[in-house]
Amino acid sequence: MSTRPAAAHKDGFPDKQFHYMLANPPFGVEWKEQQRTVTKEHEEVGFDGRFGAGLPAINDGSLLFLQHMISKMHDAPSRGGDGSRIAIIFNGSPLFSGDAGSGPSNIRRWIIEKDWLEAIIALPDQLFYNTGIFTYVWLVSNRKPPERQGRVQLIDGTRFFQKMKRSLNNKRNELSDAHITRLTELYGSFRDGETERVLVDGASEERVVSRIFDNAEFGFLKVTVERPLRLNFEATPERIARLEEQSAFANLAVSKKRKDAKAAEADEAAGLAQQVAIRAMLATLANKGRCMDRAQFEVNLDNATKRARLKLPAPIRKAILSALGERDPDAEICRDAKGNPEPDSELRDTESVPLPAGIALPLPMQFGPDMPNDDLVAAMRGAIDAYMDAEVLPHVPDAWVDYSKTKVGYEIPINRYFYVYKPPRPLAEIGADIASLEGEIAGLLKGLTA
Repeated sequence: MSTRPAAAHKDGFPDKQFHYMLANPPFGVEWKEQQRTVTKEHEEVGFDGRFGAGLPAINDGSLLFLQHMISKMHDAPSRGGDGSRIAIIFNGSPLFSGDAGSGPSNIRRWIIEKDWLEAIIALPDQLFYNTGIFTYVWLVSNRKPPERQGRVQLIDGTRFFQKMKRSLNNKRNELSDAHITRLTELYGSFRDGETERVLVDGASEERVVSRIFDNAEFGFLKVTVERPLRLNFEATPERIARLEEQSAFANLAVSKKRKDAKAAEADEAAGLAQQVAIRAMLATLANKGRCMDRAQFEVNLDNATKRARLKLPAPIRKAILSALGERDPDAEICRDAKGNPEPDSELRDTESVPLPAGIALPLPMQFGPDMPNDDLVAAMRGAIDAYMDAEVLPHVPDAWVDYSKTKVGYEIPINRYFYVYKPPRPLAEIGADIASLEGEIAGLLKGLTA
């Protein structure tokens, strides 16, 4: 296989496939130099090229390498081919980088929904000369044996190492033959919950080091949750003064007639007069006090405008509502022309909804930004609504889902799956240690001042 980066200006072996591929691409490499060529291939060729699933962030081209290698696989046995196997070493970024619907997430989704991801083995830190970070071996194959189909194995090998007698820059740890043999056995046995006695902070502990997951367990729906906009309105001097911060109102006194100075001066004078008239009109609403309903305030505003014989263009009306309104959880809900609640952008939130157990993959949504999600929402509406009923509405009963913004995400939080909670030490024990240290410090200070 070519040793050139996957994001090179051209494929070094465009007509070649390989049964086995190994790669240790550089971590976090920027691919800006190749961006134009890669993006063109992605947009114009799609899945007929190498990068159909998506593009990673410009500062990390790791997943471009993997997509390039996948493009070199032989056809799967189910399609009459021999199939291929890939092993590639990554840092942690390809496991979880990118939001739902982003390039990295879509690449993970494509690999997992195609049932190509076979296993990921987490390795210890300080294994490589130029970096001390943790690394991960991804095993990717389109010829999974039957028992692995539809599932992914995660192996925690982060404590399988021995210290080197002599460090080489950042490389201070190494895998012994025994460690390599054991990791191979864990992979070969393919058992969920298999344990190993390892050293944790110098003490020997029995830890789970092998977990098996269904493909869909790595997927989720990013759901946008809206809450209604609630505003009170009051024509106080402080709020009327805020009109100066509204560009539409401020621009009334700015002329667009650049070439004719006299016309521009007259234009600006008329605008200033209009501003004065609007302020005076709004001041007549002060006796109305605080209005807790925007619809009622707009009625009051219309009446005051008619009395003052003013015309308010839509941008000026919007500026007035923005300046005189304040968020108020006790106010009435603001509604649009159809009577629907308007969302409050400051209260907007998102929820990660797990894919339902047993869901068939691939999900019914195309890859790429701004793709229609109607089929996805239709298939997942029940799961989304059930999640809202259980997790959201009991706390914020006026919330609702903007289904049009629902996106698919995939991530592989391998560290979370192997995390073991350790309770903090008792407070009495911590307090005793602090008292002891205070005594030592007092003794040292006494010696300095004696």
